Amino acid sequence: MEPDLFTAAAEERQEKDPAASPLAVRMRPRTLDEVVGQQHLLKPGSPLRRLVGEGSGGPAGPSSVILWGPPGTGKTTLAYVVSTTTNKRFVELSAITAGVKEVRAVIDGARRASGGYGQETVLFLDEIHRFSKAQQDSLLPAVENRWVTLIAATTENPYFSVISPLLSRSLLLTLEPLTDDDVRGLLRRALTDERGLKGTVTLPEDTENHLLRIAGGDARRALTALEAAAGAALAKGESGIGLTTLEETVDRAAVKYDRDGDQHYDVASALIKSIRGSDVDAALHYLARMIEAGEDPRFIARRLMISASEDIGLADPNALPTAVAAAQAVAMIGFPEAALTLSHATIALALAPKSNSATTAIGAALDDVRKGLAGPVPPHLRDGHYKGAAKLGHAQGYVYPHDLPEGIAAQQYAPDALKDREYYTPGRHGAEARYADAVEWTRKHLGRRRP
Repeated sequence: MEPDLFTAAAEERQEKDPAASPLAVRMRPRTLDEVVGQQHLLKPGSPLRRLVGEGSGGPAGPSSVILWGPPGTGKTTLAYVVSTTTNKRFVELSAITAGVKEVRAVIDGARRASGGYGQETVLFLDEIHRFSKAQQDSLLPAVENRWVTLIAATTENPYFSVISPLLSRSLLLTLEPLTDDDVRGLLRRALTDERGLKGTVTLPEDTENHLLRIAGGDARRALTALEAAAGAALAKGESGIGLTTLEETVDRAAVKYDRDGDQHYDVASALIKSIRGSDVDAALHYLARMIEAGEDPRFIARRLMISASEDIGLADPNALPTAVAAAQAVAMIGFPEAALTLSHATIALALAPKSNSATTAIGAALDDVRKGLAGPVPPHLRDGHYKGAAKLGHAQGYVYPHDLPEGIAAQQYAPDALKDREYYTPGRHGAEARYADAVEWTRKHLGRRRP
């Protein structure tokens, strides 16, 4: 027996008592117009529109589609919409439980349905990245000959997890994470819709905001939490879902944190100041608050990169590469795994030796420039590569440091107004101690004297 999207038992249970199905199932969109988010994929004439038969006057819809995106962004939903808005036979497989045998059974059934009844088959394959190369190879004849229209879903980069022949025969559609506004609209629809909670409870703003933080852009998670909290509120005889009820239901305290207000900046400031003060435990506390409140991990990573240069600098030259690597990793993996990367970087920065010499050095140099202390570049340092430069005296008398035994040439480099100015005062912590010695040696050999 082929595994259809809904088993006969599930269909019978839904018909007898629709409310028995989870809220996330009941609120699945019935048309593409009800889908939240992914508007870049739902424009008139888009492949998905043509796949469900809209715009029949144009080119035919794609033969196969790979949907790539984070959990809860609507991959299964889009497949469900296709199943309910077309007259095509719809079959679902999960790569977690299915193998080559099941794939071949679906393909054989599709060929029979096409030949005997003229009915096309849509195969929805969830988590295709879990299929081995051999299992994915078994799909190729069916896709190549259009015996089935494949809709495959994956949370992993298909360029690494899907074989090239299958990828080249399919249209890759990338789903974007849902925004808070997308999920908010879905929650408010579920509260009042006849398929949802039918207005039996209300959702105050503070509870809604906490629910959005819990969801993290995952529509399924948001609806599951809403359903559980609504049941708890009704059991208490409450008409609204209070913040306390939601916290008890999902076992997750609401963090007082406004991503657009004072808390956003106050906690971020406390994180950086704790790192600057080398208090690794306090730094991890503020990092945890930001993560739990749903702060954008890219914002946290940017703050860590700034801290690496502002407060650590040359005392630990590895601090900035560590922070940059963390930012790159965060951009690639996102939460929840990004929490580990941010913790890694935060601990490294908090325990690193500290120096703000780079910060004060560029600050002093900028201050002089803004005061007008610039002056012309010394003639011997000017560009001498173009025709006529020599006549102007440019690059004349310049001493090439690499020609000297010690690799340093005692000549004037700064403009006249700043020739004795010293901006960089190295610290003696960590790796910067060697820079302090180097600065003393080079200034001596340059013939520089303190003003």
